Amino acid sequence: MQAEIITIGDEILIGQIIDTNSAWIAQQLNAIGIHVKQVSSIADNPADITVALMLASGRADIVVITGGLGPTKDDVTKQTLSAYFDCGLHLDPEVLAHVESIFQRSNRPMLEKNRRQADVLDKSEVLFNQVGTAPGMWVEHQHKRYIIMPGVPFEMKHVMQERVLPRLRQLSGRTPLWHHTVLTGGLGESFLAEKIADIEAALPPHIRLAYLPKPGIVRLRLTATGDALETLKTETATISQKIKERIGDHFLADEDTTLEVLIRDLMKQQKLVLATAESCTGGNIARLITSLPGSSSMFEGGAVTYSNAMKMKLLSVKRDTLDTHGAVSEETVREMAARAQAYFNVDYAIAVSGIAGPDGGTPEKPVGLVWIAVAGKKSVIARKHVFGQDRAINIERSSIAALLMLWRLLTAELDERARP
Repeated sequence: MQAEIITIGDEILIGQIIDTNSAWIAQQLNAIGIHVKQVSSIADNPADITVALMLASGRADIVVITGGLGPTKDDVTKQTLSAYFDCGLHLDPEVLAHVESIFQRSNRPMLEKNRRQADVLDKSEVLFNQVGTAPGMWVEHQHKRYIIMPGVPFEMKHVMQERVLPRLRQLSGRTPLWHHTVLTGGLGESFLAEKIADIEAALPPHIRLAYLPKPGIVRLRLTATGDALETLKTETATISQKIKERIGDHFLADEDTTLEVLIRDLMKQQKLVLATAESCTGGNIARLITSLPGSSSMFEGGAVTYSNAMKMKLLSVKRDTLDTHGAVSEETVREMAARAQAYFNVDYAIAVSGIAGPDGGTPEKPVGLVWIAVAGKKSVIARKHVFGQDRAINIERSSIAALLMLWRLLTAELDERARP
């Protein structure tokens, strides 16, 4: 059984908002064995909506539509669907009572256009929206199912979870689908593909491998389809184990997660605390960690010491070190990491200094040169990196490289402690 997702709204096409609805809906459909064939974003334009519906109905069994159900003039979805399905609209009394209650609770006047929110397609079954004014609708037309939902994410999720998914789970023709993700780090996509080429070549036809790269990290997603979900889980777990054995310490996790989550969870479990001292990354490493819930139990704080003066004032980096070796050097980041570890009184500390660009480089120290150090329980390690010319990418790659160094030192020291 296949589905297509259509999101409607000019605001998506001009980049004013990001379409998170499609990704979330696709996850829900995949989880119950409905495969998403295509995702489309279209303008608030009747002709465009009509063409999208026609194309989707030729490709998919289920068409999921979000957006354009509001009360203003630019919301044209209901009127367009009325023409497409060749049916009228009628005022649903239950929906109208709900809309009126919302306005009464907030002590706001209700306009005629708000009243029109209760209009639903004659051919539809109402998917009641308890948390908003725009109802969802379920239409069966020419042997296809159309699911129409509001575009506001929390309203769409409510309708999907409470009204749509329970109904979809009752449909026959769904095929078990299983995704198994392997997180890897420190090995580029092409090198990773070369290392596991024979494993990939030996995959059975019902299992596919996808590479999902980002700077410093590659997720490998095994997608399996078949008749028995437990069999698919066993098969992909076996393949994942082969990949793990092949790539060694480039393997990070046997799940769809992130490096910063792994670090947070391990440090919380071991009751370890981290601090950062950042120059060229400007606090981005601290941002990655503190964006996670629960990070306060393992992250003490950080210092953004962008200038040499701040490196000396806040971290007591020696003037002689900076004068002799420069801010972007092994000696400087080692001092930054050790001082941060001591001043914040933590178990581990990360230090980064580099030339993010696009200017500031020299023949000896080009744009993209970054030194990273990590202070651990027993040692301070440092490593030189040379990235590219793009400032934003250099900051991202430096941040991930620093976290990867921390992860490796952390796991190595924990493994050593665990030995008898």
